Amino acid sequence: IQELLRVMRTIDDRIVHELNTTIPTASFVGKVDPGQTCKELYQSLMDAHTNRERIIKNCISQTSAVVKTLKEEREKAPEDAALLKQLRKEQTKLKLMQSELNVEEVVNDRSWKVLS
Repeated sequence: IQELLRVMRTIDDRIVHELNTTIPTASFVGKVDPGQTCKELYQSLMDAHTNRERIIKNCISQTSAVVKTLKEEREKAPEDAALLKQLRKEQTKLKLMQSELNVEEVVNDRSWKVLS
């Protein structure tokens, strides 16, 4: 999932470049509509942010459900070492996904500040 998010964050990583290539120089002002181009860039950024947040929240939801199930199983079999190992693994994955949500917020804020 982290690799997918990294690829999906390309638009945010390249926002300055996108702005520089989107807004026409004086010689191209008549050939390109800067308002429309900026509007398209804004919409692309909005879509990217929405999609990434949806993916992260979906992963959190799914992992939370797995953790809950494993905790219930753990209560029934407290001596099961393999079950404990799996529970810890899923809890770590859940924490990672929750931290990705925080990273997403920082990335989004940075992009909107550049775009403003």
